[in-house]
Amino acid sequence: MIKAELVKELRERTGSGIMDCKKALQETKGDLEKAIIYLRERGLAAAAKKAGRATKDGYIDAYIHAGGKLGVLIEVNCETDFVAKTDDYRHLCRELAMQVAAANPLYVERTDVPQERIDTEKSVLETQAKNEGKPDKVVEKIVTGRMEKFYQEICLMEQPYIREPDRIVKDLDQ
Repeated sequence: MIKAELVKELRERTGSGIMDCKKALQETKGDLEKAIIYLRERGLAAAAKKAGRATKDGYIDAYIHAGGKLGVLIEVNCETDFVAKTDDYRHLCRELAMQVAAANPLYVERTDVPQERIDTEKSVLETQAKNEGKPDKVVEKIVTGRMEKFYQEICLMEQPYIREPDRIVKDLDQ
């Protein structure tokens, strides 16, 4: 039986959810240090810390394409106003706005895509592969590859960067 105080301490130290902390402590037989390692190995500690951070500052940028027929208004949030005021951050916002104007993504990340849309797309791709006469053994691999292309087309963070197509948008901040 894991004590609530131990779960609370692990939660405070890692920022992980209660159930994740409880499971980590159960798996490590109540060893706090091993539980921290357990959570870190699974990415639960860092993800929870980042998810809990408030992003109340940021920058809003407007991009109007030449001719004025296409425009993008984008809001990019960050944790501090110090970051939001830097030229690099504002440049990133401008680049993201131009990316949205050029590539018209429907979602920011693949986790934003509704499961129903994913299921429908997989079904269509599977049917296409079978109609092309592909063996059942390779249909799954074909669908996986085509789903990656699907995500690249509709998810901003997965798209090739318009200025350097060998990079993807989510790598711009590096």
